[in-house]
Amino acid sequence: MTDKAIIKEIGRRLKSIRLRKNMTQKEVAEATGLSLNAVQTAERGASKMMTYVKILRVLNALDSLDNFLPEVNISPLALAKMAGKKRKRASGTRVKDA
Repeated sequence: MTDKAIIKEIGRRLKSIRLRKNMTQKEVAEATGLSLNAVQTAERGASKMMTYVKILRVLNALDSLDNFLPEVNISPLALAKMAGKKRKRASGTRVKDA
């Protein structure tokens, strides 16, 4: 799938959840504090992540995010190996003055 197709699929699934909960776009908009246009835009797959989170919360579907981005657990052994190797900040290449 292309990036655009994935985004549209997210919007389609959000709409499907809303319809399964038997809610109108207007009801979702009022419950989230978003505009009706924002809800419609989200269902088209052209919205910000914060909008999706607000809508999923109202639809009692935040657990869907666990399927979308499951939490990655690092084993204690892997954590021990990484200890002391944490980067404090990113640095680019430095140019020395001549």
